[in-house]
Amino acid sequence: MRQSWKVWLLGLLVVSMFVVVGCGSSGGKAGEGGAGEPITIALSPWPGWYMWYVAEEKGFFEKHGVNVKLEFFPVYSDSLQALATGRVDANSQTLSDTLAPFSKGIPLKAVLVNDNSFGGDAIVSKPEIQSIQDLKGKTVATELGTVDHLLLLTALAQNGMKEEDVNYVNMTVNDAGPAFISGKSDASVLWEPFQTIAVKEGKGKVLFSSKDTPGLIPDLLVFREEVVQKRSAEVQKVVDAWFDALAYYEANQEEVLKLLATKAETTPEDLKLGFDGIKLFSQADNLHAFEKRDEYTSLEYTAGQTAGFLRGLDMVGDIDDVSGLFDAQFVKNTSAGK
Repeated sequence: MRQSWKVWLLGLLVVSMFVVVGCGSSGGKAGEGGAGEPITIALSPWPGWYMWYVAEEKGFFEKHGVNVKLEFFPVYSDSLQALATGRVDANSQTLSDTLAPFSKGIPLKAVLVNDNSFGGDAIVSKPEIQSIQDLKGKTVATELGTVDHLLLLTALAQNGMKEEDVNYVNMTVNDAGPAFISGKSDASVLWEPFQTIAVKEGKGKVLFSSKDTPGLIPDLLVFREEVVQKRSAEVQKVVDAWFDALAYYEANQEEVLKLLATKAETTPEDLKLGFDGIKLFSQADNLHAFEKRDEYTSLEYTAGQTAGFLRGLDMVGDIDDVSGLFDAQFVKNTSAGK
């Protein structure tokens, strides 16, 4: 799910120069709000985002009277570009991936927390490494600017260390996993399924994970602001349908996993492993996340900390007020279950 910021930003610059065509587009621009025009929501391969198919397949969009078109992007960065250029009305994306376009003046609104990584991102180390402090002087691989790089820096900071205390190697997750398995790194920071593969094939262990940093890696439903302004009633119905889908999953997990496994082109058992590494967010979880607090369980705090991290890497511009990114009205006013 999580891509290199440099790759994404380069792609966005290229795409902005041309007419955006992709993934089944009929050529129109999203957000126009004409009669009968669907709300277009992009999603990519990540367990929590497959839940949108439950809303579609089980009729929850229809129940709430909203016309929704789900657009699946096998390449996550393509969905980011689609939202930034107005190709879709909304996208399922990480908080960190929302900050760069927001800092560049693209008006966006995060209206819903789909889930948080809850063990799905982790530092995998050799068995003899017993603590984060034991990483001092060791080789640690992960990709610069990703949320897993942020997870590494957070783990080090919590233990009184800096990146300079380890031998940091910049690698994509596709390379960092094999590097650990082959013994070229003492530890690698990975997300699923690379994490589980590294533990099994590399005889490693999870030293630190997103379970240890609740709220650090939130996955969101992000709309273009103009859509929120012009079509707020439909946005509300989308959020309502999400919570109904979530309730259906909680009551029918085996059925839903079979349904979503076909969408994900995997087995229900493997998909269940993915769900075990996230925490799906209820309405109560959402309300808690949208509150202001000086801890990572608060979206606003996490956004500020993440923006500082990315700004230090020259990957985002200055953001005067991160609070402008969040709109809690829809989770507050949901009619799901009624």
